[in-house]
Amino acid sequence: MSTPSPARISRVLPDSIAAEIGFEPGDAIATINGLPLRDLIDYQYLCADELLMLEVVDGRGQRHEVEIEKDYDQDLGLEFETALFDGLIQCNNRCPFCFIDQQPPGKRESLYYKDDDYRLSFLYGSYLTLTNLTTREWERIEQMRLSPLYVSVHATDPEVRSHLLKNQRAGQILDQLRWFQARQLQIHAQVVVCPGINDGPQLDRTLRDLAQFHQGEIPTVLSAAVVPVGLTRFRPQEDELTPVTVAKAQEVIPQVQALQAEFQQTLGSTFAWLADEWFLIAQRELPPESHYEDYPQIGNGVGSIRQFIRDFEQECDRLLPPALAQPQSWLWVVGNAVEQAFQPLVARLNQVEGLTVELVPLRSDYWGQVITVTGLLTGQDLIAGLANHPNPSPILLPSVMLKHDETRFLDDLTVAEVGDRLHRAIFPVAGIEDLLKRAIALIPPAPSPKMGEGEPDLK
Repeated sequence: MSTPSPARISRVLPDSIAAEIGFEPGDAIATINGLPLRDLIDYQYLCADELLMLEVVDGRGQRHEVEIEKDYDQDLGLEFETALFDGLIQCNNRCPFCFIDQQPPGKRESLYYKDDDYRLSFLYGSYLTLTNLTTREWERIEQMRLSPLYVSVHATDPEVRSHLLKNQRAGQILDQLRWFQARQLQIHAQVVVCPGINDGPQLDRTLRDLAQFHQGEIPTVLSAAVVPVGLTRFRPQEDELTPVTVAKAQEVIPQVQALQAEFQQTLGSTFAWLADEWFLIAQRELPPESHYEDYPQIGNGVGSIRQFIRDFEQECDRLLPPALAQPQSWLWVVGNAVEQAFQPLVARLNQVEGLTVELVPLRSDYWGQVITVTGLLTGQDLIAGLANHPNPSPILLPSVMLKHDETRFLDDLTVAEVGDRLHRAIFPVAGIEDLLKRAIALIPPAPSPKMGEGEPDLK
């Protein structure tokens, strides 16, 4: 593990303790109460105290000591450039289904980072495999009670898991779950189903093994998500993998549903959850909203469509007027995976007099996928799918297609570049409220961007 760098501040929240003291973006915190910070976890833990002594490096490189007295657990009001101050823990597996290895070369460097970092798992719900943790990291998880973590299990059979991850240490997964169990720490698990490798009887074994850890007052495995493997045309040809077909999805759904019924009887919970993609691939109706309990695997796309539909309908009732003073016409671009599920949403929008919204479901030829989730559409997919579209309306673009806090697609094209190629305005929308307000012109449209003129005003 590298030596921590000072935690560089990216934002100071208004009316906060830090703003009152005079912190500015570009300043950095080297230590708190004499201790260096490895990551955001250390920062949050140390900042809980009432009396803090901070060693601060200002934007000019000058060091200062700042003493702060505050209420216990009161936030300082600082945000940082990164959550990890000592570098990313890299993945040491060679999973053939890893999305990082299924991308073309030559794109921005951050797309090729292979993380397997338990801190990102604790902070943000990203999945790790547990294969690269040192004794020091296991001890820190225990001492700081970093729970729940999110673990990619894939298979509990030691040989199958080692084969999938291309790592002999991967076979220790059941012993590692017992370690969590002995310390009353918890995880959420995921199983990426690769046809011919960990499906069929292996999938039954894996889910039943995991269910054995969902018992007692503090269950070790809180939930398990079953996800279809996603493959792109850039993957290595020798990867042994085959895509999930309609027939395979129609086979896996009843297999897992039978286990869900069993778990309801024995555990009082569905426990094992099918990602929405299974139903979309199989061309079957999604389960009702009541099926998803408290959405324990929403980050894995389990129930995300049902939740989106529910929230969309609620926001429509709150925000949409019966009619618009000035007519508005839009194209709403989504992945074709949600084409059928979103038809009622478009119909609801078009009930507003003067509002016309056309859903444009696209597949990703860039990735070579027949069925595509919205977040994987690229700038090139938009250009190919809309170049000859007869409707000249501007585009409502879900921001899940873009790099966080930027306007860059996964293929490194920007919103401005795509808008210029299509000769139409594109408006990224972050969430349902933003989409509806933009559609009914509560957020006034800006002119279509031209090359070199920057992005549309999204405020």
